[in-house]
This record gives sequence, structure tokens and C-alpha cells, in this order.
Amino acid sequence: MEIHLNRVDYIQVGVTSQKTMRLLPSSGKKATQKVAIADNDGVLSCFGMKKGEAVYLFKTLPGRKISRLDLGGAVGTPQEKIFVCCGSMVRGFTKKGKPFLAFEANLTESINAMHVSGADLFVCASYIYNHYCDCKDQDYFLSGDKINDITCVSSENLTRVVPVLACQDRVLRVLQGSELAYDMEVPGPPSVLELYNRNGGEEIVYGTTDGKVGLVQIGEQSATAKWEIDNVKKKGGILCIDTYDIIGDGVNDVLVGRDNGTVEVYGFDSSGEPTLRFEHVLSESVTSIQGGCVGKDTYDEVLTVTYTGWVTGLTTEPQKAEVGPGNEIKMSKETQSKLETLRAELEQLQVRVLQGREQYQQTSQSSSALSGVPIFSINDKFTLCQDDASYSLTLEVQTAIDNLLLQSDVPIDLLDVDKNSAVVSFSECDSEQPNGNFLLATYRCQANTTRLELKVRSIEGQYGTLQAYVTPRLQPKTCQVRRYQIKPLSLHQRTHSIDQDRPMNRLSLVGQFSFAEIHSWVVFCLPEVPEKTPAGETITFCFCNTFLGTQLEATYCKGEGHFKSDNISTISILSDVLSKEATKKKINLNISYDINDDSVNHTLKMIHPKLEYQLLLARKVQLIDALKELQVHEGNADFLIPEYRSILDESANLLEEYKKQPAHLERLYGMITDLFIDKFKFKGQNVKTKVSSLLEILDNYDLNSLLNFFSDV
Repeated sequence: MEIHLNRVDYIQVGVTSQKTMRLLPSSGKKATQKVAIADNDGVLSCFGMKKGEAVYLFKTLPGRKISRLDLGGAVGTPQEKIFVCCGSMVRGFTKKGKPFLAFEANLTESINAMHVSGADLFVCASYIYNHYCDCKDQDYFLSGDKINDITCVSSENLTRVVPVLACQDRVLRVLQGSELAYDMEVPGPPSVLELYNRNGGEEIVYGTTDGKVGLVQIGEQSATAKWEIDNVKKKGGILCIDTYDIIGDGVNDVLVGRDNGTVEVYGFDSSGEPTLRFEHVLSESVTSIQGGCVGKDTYDEVLTVTYTGWVTGLTTEPQKAEVGPGNEIKMSKETQSKLETLRAELEQLQVRVLQGREQYQQTSQSSSALSGVPIFSINDKFTLCQDDASYSLTLEVQTAIDNLLLQSDVPIDLLDVDKNSAVVSFSECDSEQPNGNFLLATYRCQANTTRLELKVRSIEGQYGTLQAYVTPRLQPKTCQVRRYQIKPLSLHQRTHSIDQDRPMNRLSLVGQFSFAEIHSWVVFCLPEVPEKTPAGETITFCFCNTFLGTQLEATYCKGEGHFKSDNISTISILSDVLSKEATKKKINLNISYDINDDSVNHTLKMIHPKLEYQLLLARKVQLIDALKELQVHEGNADFLIPEYRSILDESANLLEEYKKQPAHLERLYGMITDLFIDKFKFKGQNVKTKVSSLLEILDNYDLNSLLNFFSDV
């Protein structure tokens, strides 16, 4: 059953963080609800609807950035008390805005996740979980990776309240007191958790940073995955989730808000599988989402808040009146008064803008003029995409972007993004100079563009910094710089286990270094490693190369480090970088290798299907122009063999795919060349003079010929 929802914009507050809006419980069935919302200016506000207008019930004074908002109250009573996190402090307000709690959690970092249940308060900083009961310390847990969100499950089947942490290393950690009861792997880094039933229960809906949604049932000793929705269309990461029966079939639907502005409603079919029932795209990332009744009694809606603070409803109330030709639409008095109010507000704003411009011109011409740099907020994300082994760079600004300059001191490829309408131009770079650039690209944005999404692909072994200079449409002109590290093994992604049956190469390090020092080296080399030194004496991390599928296992402790991989090039890169990092600290390393020659053939066989596909694609693309000329000359393509006719039929798709993957073939050639050089480097041989022969074999590619060349040299 499809649903139709109509968009209504209510108010705008300041820039908002994730999960900072909640609907207060209604006074009666299907009665309108009040909306509590907090922003980065530290303002908590609550508004309701009166005569079709959004009216503030209260607003607090500005203060520290509010990172989370939750509702609470005594168990069994309406959850209408408002709790907000500001730094390491939790504040409580009544539904009328009266403060009743100011609790300092005594954390060294700011709180980034919170859950309130009766007298229990659960808060999380980056790696630390704390449980307080009546503001008294109860439990403490140090997580192995960054905590993104927290919720708690409780039901008649459970003997206790069970806290669940969503952690960056693709794991849900389930706690018992101050101990880890067990953990559960999920298909991506979980960014948000929400109870499927708001009143409790054992089922949790999770969303991941790579756009997947799933449902798990949490028990005291184990968890069960119920269903999962994959992000096939690459719509963006999940920032917020809610459950509410918007369709009206008696079953809670799943409401999803994504970081690319997509709002989705998933209902359930007769077999209990989630099905997309509604989709709407806003121009900014959706930081909070709630289902309820806000605009008008009896009409349900999906209420959303975007990054820049727009509060928007998608309501079941009809917004359009249809009439026949020649008929007139009669406006209600309510609609007429709304229009008059809007016109008056618009005129006032235009006058204020003109006055502000005149005042600025006069001030700037005086001898004592001081130009203040306008402050603006940027929401940025630099993440590795597993599907195409590229990095997605998303930049969102609270005002329109004028232009963006990308600068890189390492070789990277810019990939096409369909949603990106900015005009890009490239500047010449002199990479031979010390501290030279490999990339200088400028994106000129269209009017009112507040969000840009870019994709880049790096080369493993070449590391440095990518910088983004963001200039908004503000006067006087100002710019902010964001820096992103391109790591030596940048295409590796954390996983929880590796295939031990593969032929492995080993690298061992022994030296006078601390656990914190070798951990900092691993953080420098590999993405998705927590910056905080792990607890315990030894740690093991597993990784998978998103481009090739090769694996890496890193185990290290104080004075010792062991790395094993089925790709010799990975071991070579690690050896070079770790040696450099140790040399900087003047630490002597005893380095030993155990090279398995079988791993080379294994890696070449993993590259084979990708290389074969890319060579075939390149050959097809080369034929397209000639085949089109033949078709024009002969008037049709009937005389061509079926293979050539299919190339003509699919020419648009082939060209688009080839365009989306620039330098893909060269990248594979480069990996095979590096593998060839690295294999013989560990044997003490320099084979760079034979690279030209290798490239000849690749141009006339055959897997057996390539394997023979590697073994015969």
C-alpha cells in the first residue's frame, strides 16, 4: 500500500546535530503534539501549532552546543521531561521549559550519545560508557572503538535493562553492568539505534554510515538478526530512525533519514519483510526524524529536522484543492491570513536586508572600519566506500557554497558523481617540485548549493594530505580549510576475521617501542583504527582490501609487531612506512620477513577477473566510434555480427561505465607491476629493467603467460 505525504515547512532553528528533536506525548488520541528541538547554538526550544501557525512555547538562552536530546520521566508515566547534553553536562527541563536538573557527568570528553529510562541515565563519550541511577555512578565501560549511539532494551523476558552500544568497528556491544556480555557484527559501522517499540521490547532498528538498515532482537546472552535492507541505490548514510504507524495498518513502519537528504518510509508486506512505501528528498542531510501528529488533529505526519535547522513535516493532510476548468479556488480565511502574514514578513526582511547593506557600506568606508570574518559551520565526512574502493567526501555548509578548491600532494583520481552539478576545472600541477601538488581542482557551485558530494580514489603506498578549501557566498569573503589524511594502506577496511587458508607473507618487528607508539604507527598506516590506544597488553586487527579482496592481519604489543597478508605489496608498504616512522623516533627495529611465493600467483588470480573485465570494456569502447561510422555508412547495423550489434546497442552504458572509472586499467597495471617489483625486492633483486616486458605481456593479456613470466624471471 503506497502512501501520499505532502510537505509543510514549519520553522528554522540553528544548525542541528544528530537526534536533537523529539515529539512530546499528546494529550489525547490523534491530538497535535508539541515539538522539542535543540541546536548547536545551545538553544532548546519547544513549539506547537496554534491557528495553523508554529508558536514557540519556550526558548532557552544560547549556550554550549547541544549534541543530543532525549525524553524521560518516571516509569509508567508520560515521557515528557526533556533532557539535553551540553559538553559533559546533562540538563533537564519540564515540558514548560522550567529547568530541574543540571548534572555534571565528570567526563573528560563531550557526551555524544544518551539514553534516559526512569531514574537511569546512560551516557557515552567517544570511547566511554557511563550509567548513572539518580545521578549516582553505577557502571562504567571502556569500548574498543568509537561509540556512535546507545539505547537500552527491557521487557518481561529480560531480568534487567540491557544497554546496547553502536560502535564504529561494525559491532553492537551488549553490556551487563560494567562488563561486555557479548557483541554482534552488523554489515556496516552502525551510526544510530532506535527501539522498534518506543515503549520497550527486545527489538532494535539500526542504521549504518554506508546506508543499510536492519532489525535485531537482543537477548541477555545472544542476539538474532531479523532482517536487513541493503543500500543498493547508494542513497547515503543513515543519521536518524524512528518507528511509527504512518500507513495506519496497525504495524509500526520504519522512518529513515539519510545524510543525502532522503526521507524514507518502510512498511511491511504480508510475509513481514520491509518494503519501501514512500520517499522524499530534501536538499540537506536529515539529522532527526519522528512520526506523530503536529500540524493538525487526526492527521499523522513524518516530522524531520535538517542540518541547517529547517523543521519540515510530511503530512497525510491534503494540501491541494482540485477544481475543474473555469472554476475558482476559494481560500479559507485561515489560508488568507497566512498569506498576508507571510507577505508582511517578507517585506520586513527585505527592508532589514537593505538597511544592513547600507550600514555595512557606510561602516566599511570609514577610517576606523574593522572587517569581521563571518563564522559558518561545515558538516564534512570522508569515508571509504566498500563497493567501488573509493573515498566519498561530503561537505555541507549552513549557507550557499560559492566554490570549493581541492588540493592534494598525492596522486588521486576524481570520479564522477551523478548528483554533483558543480562545474569543475583543473589547474596544472608541478608534482616534481618539493611539496608539489598532484591535484588542483576548483568546483564552482550553482546558486543555493549547500551540499557537495565528491569521490576520489587513491593509490596504496602513496600517502599524504587532501585539502578542501570551502568558500561560501558570504561578505566579506572568507574560507575554511578541511584536511583529510590519505593513508599508506588507504583502501583497506576493518573486518572481524580473515581466511587463514590463504598463502600468507609475514612481517615481524622487534624493538624498544611502547604499545602506544606501535599503535600510533598502525593508525598512521591504516584507516578505521581507533586513535585511542586499546586496553590490554596485545591487540589484533583484521583488514580486507576493498579493491582486490586481499587480507591483512596485524597483531602487536609492547616491543613486538606481527603482520601477515596474502599480498606481498601490502607487506612491502608496511615495511617501508613502519621503518620510516621508527627512524623518526630514533628507534632501532629488527625486521624479519617470511615470504610465501605461492601468494603471488594467488594475488594475480584475484586480480585476473577485474583485469579481464576492464580490458574487454576498453576494447569495446575503442570499437564504438568505428561501428557507428559503419552503421551510418550502411544505413543500418543488420550486416554486423551479433557481438558488434550488442556493442552498438549498449554503447551509451559502456561509455558511461568507462567514464566513471578513469585510469581503472592503469591502476590494475600499476598493482601488477608493484607486485612484480616487490616479489623480487625481498629476494634482493632489482627487476625494474624488466617492467617493459611485463607491460607487453599485459597488453596481450593471458593469465597463464603472466604467471609464467612471474615464475621464469
